Amino acid sequence: MSCILALESSCDETAAAVVDASLRVRCDIVASQHDLHAEYGGVVPEIASRAHLERFLPVIRAALSESGLSLNDVSAVAVGIRPGLIGSLLVGTSAAKALAWSLDVPFYGVDHVAAHLFAGLLRESSAPELSVADLSAADFPALGLVVSGGHTSLFSMSSASECLLIGRTIDDAVGEALDKAAAMLGLPHPGGPNLERCALHGDASVLRFTTPVLPNSLDFSLSGLKTKLLYAVRGVPQGRGSNSTFAHSSHDLTATRRADLAASFQHAAVKQVMHRLTHAASLTHPRTLFVGGGVLANQVLRRELTAWSLEHAVRLIVPAPRHCVDNAAMIAGYAQLRRQTDEVGDDLSMPAEPVSTFARGTTSKRTVKP
Repeated sequence: MSCILALESSCDETAAAVVDASLRVRCDIVASQHDLHAEYGGVVPEIASRAHLERFLPVIRAALSESGLSLNDVSAVAVGIRPGLIGSLLVGTSAAKALAWSLDVPFYGVDHVAAHLFAGLLRESSAPELSVADLSAADFPALGLVVSGGHTSLFSMSSASECLLIGRTIDDAVGEALDKAAAMLGLPHPGGPNLERCALHGDASVLRFTTPVLPNSLDFSLSGLKTKLLYAVRGVPQGRGSNSTFAHSSHDLTATRRADLAASFQHAAVKQVMHRLTHAASLTHPRTLFVGGGVLANQVLRRELTAWSLEHAVRLIVPAPRHCVDNAAMIAGYAQLRRQTDEVGDDLSMPAEPVSTFARGTTSKRTVKP
């Protein structure tokens, strides 16, 4: 059976995975760099790139060992080629191209956002054999929602191979906003998961946020929520411009106040996602909802999406939590979907790019095909 070896290095996770033609994950290895970046409060691109260089060979060896395959069993090689930190992308892309060239197998450069969108189709290694055509034959029309650290996007999907971008963030992605909110509250890196844990002990009604109204738009905006949280933590700034000062800092927060603000901000961010999703559904009447992205590991958002899908009688296709965050299995899975209609793959000259093709052009006209 066709098996694709995929690599992923778009940010700070060094990953390799093998996925077969039934979208069964034969192995999924991720080497996290959280400890390397924790003291800086965020990802340092130079450190991330160097760590990828050190970790890729051990990660690839571990993936092949766990899958029980050798390089000679690999039918194609795929890599997350955009978007991301360009230095990190170049490490993974160079490794994947070298493997594809040396093995004389097809090479697939995969858009990271597209891979997130279809990660919910991945299956356990023990699942029965099925064709990818059967697996991707979800009911259409569908909506797609990607909520991650770099992207918050809505897609109208007429088939598994054609997506129309209908809404995106005009400032911060939800994941980025959660990370910045965590920093304002004095929580350590990684911000999003730590904010979620802190919010478990808080009252989400303490600080009320309004959902930004963007007339005739499905776009998202999180900057106003961040500003309100900043003032709640540090007070209204005194003075103007570079001379402005704040009366307080996150060190002045009690544990209860910090938890309440975390819960309130998380509630507001999730509420905006659900508001835009409901608006999009009223316009497109979807039968299926594909969701993906790192923020889908957030249990509050997962519960809201599950409840929404039941209320609106829409089939929800959501990845397992481990396939929400950056991983190579979703890269391999999307390459398997492409391979059904494109056995040749991409040219080895295909460049790594920091920007997603899903984010180019206008939100009302951009059509994306795998």
